[in-house]
Amino acid sequence: MGKRYYCDYCDRSFQDNMHNRKKHLNGVQHHRAKKAWYDSFRDFSAILCDEQTKKPCRKFLQKGICDFGPNCRFSHMSEEELFNLKRQVEDERQRREDSVDRMIPGRSIEEWLSRREKKRTALNIEGDSKDKQDSEEGQEESDIPQQLLSIPDLPPSLLPPPPGGWKVKVNTEWG
Repeated sequence: MGKRYYCDYCDRSFQDNMHNRKKHLNGVQHHRAKKAWYDSFRDFSAILCDEQTKKPCRKFLQKGICDFGPNCRFSHMSEEELFNLKRQVEDERQRREDSVDRMIPGRSIEEWLSRREKKRTALNIEGDSKDKQDSEEGQEESDIPQQLLSIPDLPPSLLPPPPGGWKVKVNTEWG
């Protein structure tokens, strides 16, 4: 039967020899599939820029379908889709600016960790006064550097505890 070549972009396989592979890799369908694959990783601002420079496709507006599909040189986006894309680009830009604004320029995470460690050792030396610990904990949580909070999608183990502490069920059975 022989070796088979599988193209990830086109999701098809064929007998692997120099002629067949060269014919496939230079084919229009392969180039379209490869372009579609890479376009799926483009950011919103690049897509918006491309779509705004294109004129609307008359055939797509009239019939809702175009013979050229995603390879059409005209835009297939409606006004609502363009508005949503602009909003996504603006939200992304705002998120990026917010993360830069949250960082305190003169303070590093190492400084925060050393101050936190000093506070904890001071708490252990002072004793078991619960009122003092509660007030210190409230102050410590508000003292968390914004660099740690600006990272999106942190796993739960790295998130700071909630203000009242973690809720623990008394009747939890393990096993």
